[in-house]
Amino acid sequence: MSERERCPWVNLRNPLYVEYHDREWGRPVHDDRRHFEMLTLEAAQAGLSWETVLKKRDGYREAFAQFDPVKVKRFSRAKIDKLLENPGIVRNRLKVESVVANAALFLDVQAEFGSFDAYVRRFVAGKPRRSQLRTLDDYPSRTVEGDTLSKDLKQRGFRFVGPTIVYAYMQAVGLVDDHTVNCFVRGEMYDGS
Repeated sequence: MSERERCPWVNLRNPLYVEYHDREWGRPVHDDRRHFEMLTLEAAQAGLSWETVLKKRDGYREAFAQFDPVKVKRFSRAKIDKLLENPGIVRNRLKVESVVANAALFLDVQAEFGSFDAYVRRFVAGKPRRSQLRTLDDYPSRTVEGDTLSKDLKQRGFRFVGPTIVYAYMQAVGLVDDHTVNCFVRGEMYDGS
């Protein structure tokens, strides 16, 4: 697995982490359910490691109706209370409640822009920004684009969408290409997303 050069943040001892980096992270996403999933998972990570969230990803998919925002929006108080007993997710009331609240807002954005993807792509002028990162120290925790998207999401009422969380989301869904210049995935990436 480690013969290929990868981004320096990848834990090569964890096959789940390697798989996530190699097949998903930074690759352009255009599916709205995936956008909702990654926005939810990045929010769940706040204060935790990404490895913790990756291990719970299947639990999240099951708990949150495969990230169908129409279904999640209808979760009742009783359903939320039940989720807080589920060891397959991060059992933080504020985070769980934010997923339900964000689902309704996500649907509002879809209605306004035609898709959530169309909405977020506006913040990168329709095309991912390509970084020229070489080391772990080169990675920013936030950017102007991320700060702008974060501010807009907050104004719309979204929760757990601070600048650092939003920038991590942008990296995950390929709104920015933050693979290091020597990472093999960068060589596989394509323009024109």
